[in-house]
Amino acid sequence: TQSMLSTGNQSPASSTECQSIKCQIFLGSLEYPVYLISVAEEIPTDVLRQREVKWLEMLSSWDKWMSKKHKKVKLRCQKGIPPSLRGRVWLYLCGGKVKMEQNAHRFQDLDSQPGDPKWVDVIEKDLHRQFPFHEMFVARGGHGQQDLFRVLKAYSLYRPEEGYCQAQAPIAAVLLMHMPAEEAFWCLVQICEKYLPGYYSAGLEAIQLDGEILFALLKRVSPVAHRHLKKHKIDPILYMTEWFMCVFSRTLPWASVLRVWDMFFCEGVKIVFRVGLVLLKCMLGSQEKLKVCQGQYETMELLRAIEPRYMQEGFLIREILELPVSERDIEKEHLSQLRLWKESRGELRCKSPPRMHGARAIMAADPPSKQDLRQRPTITVEFPPSSKNTEEEKDKKKTNGQKTETSPPETANQHLLPQDQLLPGQPQPLLKDTPLQGSNQSLSSAEHDTYL
Repeated sequence: TQSMLSTGNQSPASSTECQSIKCQIFLGSLEYPVYLISVAEEIPTDVLRQREVKWLEMLSSWDKWMSKKHKKVKLRCQKGIPPSLRGRVWLYLCGGKVKMEQNAHRFQDLDSQPGDPKWVDVIEKDLHRQFPFHEMFVARGGHGQQDLFRVLKAYSLYRPEEGYCQAQAPIAAVLLMHMPAEEAFWCLVQICEKYLPGYYSAGLEAIQLDGEILFALLKRVSPVAHRHLKKHKIDPILYMTEWFMCVFSRTLPWASVLRVWDMFFCEGVKIVFRVGLVLLKCMLGSQEKLKVCQGQYETMELLRAIEPRYMQEGFLIREILELPVSERDIEKEHLSQLRLWKESRGELRCKSPPRMHGARAIMAADPPSKQDLRQRPTITVEFPPSSKNTEEEKDKKKTNGQKTETSPPETANQHLLPQDQLLPGQPQPLLKDTPLQGSNQSLSSAEHDTYL
């Protein structure tokens, strides 16, 4: 870290900025300078606990919330999913939970197979490049890299016609930071098939088509940026490929990545378009900003080094929510660009399934059963019966004329020192009938949580 001291002739705004502490955040193999305040927005503990309780309630009756109170679910995703529940919520939002239940043991079957040598070799070469400074992936051959290999190899077997694409690796890595390998695999399947169909297929036609859609939407959002990119003949594929294919996981600070993914899983690809439009508007949206990039090279360098203030969590999320780009706008532009594509290049070689715009569309297309949505805890907390229930059982037995067995008197422990002879520092003996001390924040016996 480096402290940047202000000087007397600076304006108040620049003085405040210079007094901020600068730090480095590493994502993938890239280094991102951002101000410390942008690392993560501080949420009071009591607010976080309240949000966790609300999300646990929603997960317990997920189908009802999605069908009748979807706006509330969307609003809570926009506020940010609690870190302790993020992985589980992502799994439910994308439909990975339903897919996993409907395909029991499928991942294990794929995991047990050796895999196509062509893809296995490429996957192994990519493992160490994914978030090399994260504790899960820092060790070569560590558990993080092993799980990443398992997920990517399984997908290459699950969709042999697609195989493996390098952009899938950071997607799978982010998922593995929040959930076990099997769940990460099914989330990856849903992203590739429902949210971003065709993105990882040979030829990358889908990403090129979305690049044209992004450029067309930019004309409405920021005419200045649109004219500049058109003037210098900078194709969208040159700057938006990694943004979209990796869902900004290799572009934004980590706190912003998580917030974007929360909304992406809920609302679909429109969030990805909005992030791209916000960054383009902020970096190229005024004549003042364009003075420093008079050509194609300078413009590309500018887009490779987005200013940290535009990527800060608070600023970015606010801009995303205020940008008026809807699913209808994207689909309308998709039809226009598809028509232009056919006129200039012919039919698409890769026939991708239709894109699903978010969690509600995915659930509507494949309605889950109660069995599909049941929660499977890995940690189960069982509470002993209370003394009150024990007394009631004794009274009931007496009423029925049954004899209750009396427990034999306890034999004093001959090796226990008297109370006044305990050695210094030795713990006090436990009282026999000391009641369990409950907590108002503890899980009830009906709740079996996994990642809290």
